[in-house]
Amino acid sequence: MSSTHCRKCGAKLIEREMKNEGFVPYCPECEEYRFPQYNVAVSMIVENKSKDEILLIQQYGRPSYVLVAGYVNRGESLEDAVRREIKEETGMTVSELKFNRTQFFERSESLMCNFTAFVEDDSEMDPNYEIDKYSWFSREGARENIRPDSLAEFFLNSYLDEAKK
Repeated sequence: MSSTHCRKCGAKLIEREMKNEGFVPYCPECEEYRFPQYNVAVSMIVENKSKDEILLIQQYGRPSYVLVAGYVNRGESLEDAVRREIKEETGMTVSELKFNRTQFFERSESLMCNFTAFVEDDSEMDPNYEIDKYSWFSREGARENIRPDSLAEFFLNSYLDEAKK
């Protein structure tokens, strides 16, 4: 169980079998099941349509390149979160979106939803304080420079491998 106490009353949760669901956290005080909660985030392969290049960024003092990403706000659609995060972090406007896949990221208890976000060109590029450094790469250059053994690498390589087909 990821949660040990009821988010409504604070009572200690127990595991209880629920028909067709298996064992689920249960609050004996509220007499209700408490399904685990988690964060939802978006991760974006930003593709420059005019140069056929992919944007990778460095953040938080780390020397490796990753994808632009951010959390989804309460009540916000995934698509709106993609557009907002790219605008906030890079200053660029998304012209087209393509959903790729999802993957649960245990370390931050987040469901990561990956998209390809197309921008017409990089003329609006104006990175904010969240980006230490950025570079545009060819498809193979992006593959070679993404942080190894990361969720960003998984998303990027999956996208690039599917594009080859």
